[in-house]
Amino acid sequence: MENKPSSEAVPENANEHCPGVESQNAGKSSSCAGCPNQSLCASGGMKNGINQTAVETEQIKEAMKSIKRKFLVLSGKGGVGKSTVSSQLALTMALCEKDSVPQVGVLDVDLCGPSIPTMFGLEGYQLHQSNLGWTPAYYEDNLAVVSIGFMLPNKDDAVIWRGPKKNGLIKQFLRDVYWGDYLDYLIIDTPPGTSDEHITIVQYLKNVDIDGAIIVTTPQDVSCNDVRREINFCKKVGIPIIGIIENMSGFVCPNCKNKAMIFKPTSGGGQQLAIDYEIPFLGSIPLDPMVMQSCETGKSIVKDHPESPASQAMKEIVQKIITHKKNNQ
Repeated sequence: MENKPSSEAVPENANEHCPGVESQNAGKSSSCAGCPNQSLCASGGMKNGINQTAVETEQIKEAMKSIKRKFLVLSGKGGVGKSTVSSQLALTMALCEKDSVPQVGVLDVDLCGPSIPTMFGLEGYQLHQSNLGWTPAYYEDNLAVVSIGFMLPNKDDAVIWRGPKKNGLIKQFLRDVYWGDYLDYLIIDTPPGTSDEHITIVQYLKNVDIDGAIIVTTPQDVSCNDVRREINFCKKVGIPIIGIIENMSGFVCPNCKNKAMIFKPTSGGGQQLAIDYEIPFLGSIPLDPMVMQSCETGKSIVKDHPESPASQAMKEIVQKIITHKKNNQ
């Protein structure tokens, strides 16, 4: 008879007491009961006497050594515009700088909700394999995109996968994509929450010199409360936090340009959250109809609507991110 952990064995606050993937108690603590990653954590990634995790981590490290800066975009809950922010950050970063053309990549690991292809106008593209690895879709010559959305026969197909299969694809994305000879920036768009995919990403990126996490919230308390859990997750697993972005921060009328707070920040919103946790506040992006239009048509709001309030906010946020120094953490 197969032994399965009973529901009584799983503490209500199990997530809060996760020992972390780096701990000697990983997979062995009582709070690990019922976790789908328990066996992997407990074994330390051992398979047939070989530390498979260490081998795969080294392969990923080798594959990503040509990427100068790597950013995770996280959110505590869905619906805060995390993919919108990820896509517009990448599009803004890809704009030509004074003396160079930045090379930018976007890796979409939101496997069950891959909206990145739509936001870049790349629906219908299929990933191709070569002897160098998977070839990304190219929005521009200097902006490459990878998503599970490029692997689905039909864009409306549901991804009904258990944790191990999702984790395996994330590992392949990190290890087997050929981004070219060099990338200045890689934006990794993650699913909401602090679950399987996040643990896998942390496990494989811990030794690749990742810059840190950009956390997205909206002003209302229900979002900020979930972001607190995201912040604590980052601290527990050792991901440096670059800062917080408050999205949908007031509605900007396209005619009179007046701003109205649709989602009232009852407890101070993202800015107060940054103060509470002593982490940088990167800026506020207003609820601007031009942002939605840009995302649905695969356009850059900074390029097409440079004078819009959201465009101005995005440029300021990107400037803070690219001038961020790792030793500030």
